[in-house]
Amino acid sequence: MYELLPPAVPVPLPELLSDPALGLRRLAGPAAGVAVYAVHTSEMADPVPYLLGGELLLSAGVHTPPPAAGQRDGDDARWDAYAARTVEAGAAALGFGVAPVHDTVPRALVDACERHGLPLLEVARTTTFTEVAQTVWRIMAERRHRGLRRAAEAQQALAVAAGGPGPVAAVLRQLARHLDGWAVLLGPDGAEHADAGTRPGPEARAALAALAARLRPGPSSAATALPGHGVHLTAFAPAAPGTPAAPGGAGDRLALGICAPRRDPADDAVAQVAAVLLTLVGADRAVTAEADRSAALVRLMLGADPAEAGPLLAGTNAAGEPETHWTVVHGRRRGTARGGTRFAGAEPAAGLGTSLVEFGSDGRSFRALVPGSRAVGAQPGWTIGAGEPVPAGELARGDAGAARALRRALAGQSPVVRQRPGTGMAALVAPEDARAHARARLAPLAGSPALVETLRVWLSLHGSWDRTAVALEIHRNTVRQRVARVARLLGGEDLGDPDVRMELWFALAWYEPEDGPRG
Repeated sequence: MYELLPPAVPVPLPELLSDPALGLRRLAGPAAGVAVYAVHTSEMADPVPYLLGGELLLSAGVHTPPPAAGQRDGDDARWDAYAARTVEAGAAALGFGVAPVHDTVPRALVDACERHGLPLLEVARTTTFTEVAQTVWRIMAERRHRGLRRAAEAQQALAVAAGGPGPVAAVLRQLARHLDGWAVLLGPDGAEHADAGTRPGPEARAALAALAARLRPGPSSAATALPGHGVHLTAFAPAAPGTPAAPGGAGDRLALGICAPRRDPADDAVAQVAAVLLTLVGADRAVTAEADRSAALVRLMLGADPAEAGPLLAGTNAAGEPETHWTVVHGRRRGTARGGTRFAGAEPAAGLGTSLVEFGSDGRSFRALVPGSRAVGAQPGWTIGAGEPVPAGELARGDAGAARALRRALAGQSPVVRQRPGTGMAALVAPEDARAHARARLAPLAGSPALVETLRVWLSLHGSWDRTAVALEIHRNTVRQRVARVARLLGGEDLGDPDVRMELWFALAWYEPEDGPRG
């Protein structure tokens, strides 16, 4: 994780007040919302030249000693000027030690701090200024360590989400979860294109949209608190000028908006990473793709033909034409993945170039739809089986082919096996005639899909009993028994004869039982 947290993480003043070891007591001014960035001890009457802002200024009041016995305290004006100058210097709070100069905190100073809104803390006699400073530095270090750890965990989760299926929605979900808030992609007109987390009320949403609308072109951000609602609003403009336009209009870009109950450096680090990742995954383009996928799913659920919904899912090819074919891919993880199945989603989705991936419950297997007819390559850590490209209406056939290819890959210990399209001599026969011949030739096996599949795998693996057993995940004796039964049902065919094998292989290539899909 690259460093996004500043070296000095501020300490909330209430956290110092609640430390029993210090015993600090607030006498004037606010505490909520006050942050301490440093500690400075000074007995100068004018602290302005010595402060940078954000300090807890510690003083024993040496510059204004108490009046002598029997004399009137005429230092009200001096304490008022001191409080005013401390506020002008940007100090976060004033800590006043009641020893050794003053027995109590001067009443005039308490009143002055209250008038100027300066938090005033009484430092007990038993507490040294060094103890106060050390406590502040310790809390700072602890808060920075916690912030770095939280930011690192969030950034890792965001990176995995960006590399997996549906990256925009996944990144927004992770961002909302880690910030305990709401994350949204906003158009220039304030339209909410995608969101995740607990949606706030209309006033907060309107304020966030207005904040996003004020962002400058190019990488920029803006933040504000919403008084009375207890939330912080942050908006980020896209960082890459080449990001595709949002669906709202030409040149329009989506901004990331966040509504969360807090805003600290760790939260800012997480939000900045999310903004960069959303730009890299092309959030504008991906939101449109997500909408198309949702529309395709609705059409399918309402009974539309897959061929009608297919173009919405697949998009267009390099020539800008709608994709008409799909390649079904099956995968099985090899060995034991490091870190369990946590990253299972990101690897094949990124390697295959598709977000249409379905994973098994154990994360060790998947099925995917790859638009178009492009070649499917090996995926590190996975054994891959790819079917031949098929139209959307024949996905069942492509799925069966991918399953067979995966079994062959597992049996042969190959990283990838691709089912070849029907070319060569088979392409010279009319498909209707080939299917009719296949049904007639394999009619004795009708109603026994296990026998058909065993014969198919056994022939594809050149009659190897052991490799067929591995591919089908059955005992080698079961393979022998099934093949022997196939031979009997086919009239005592000699399955060792090359001509018989060739004829059966041709028939299996076109076999399509009349009561079900091919394969």
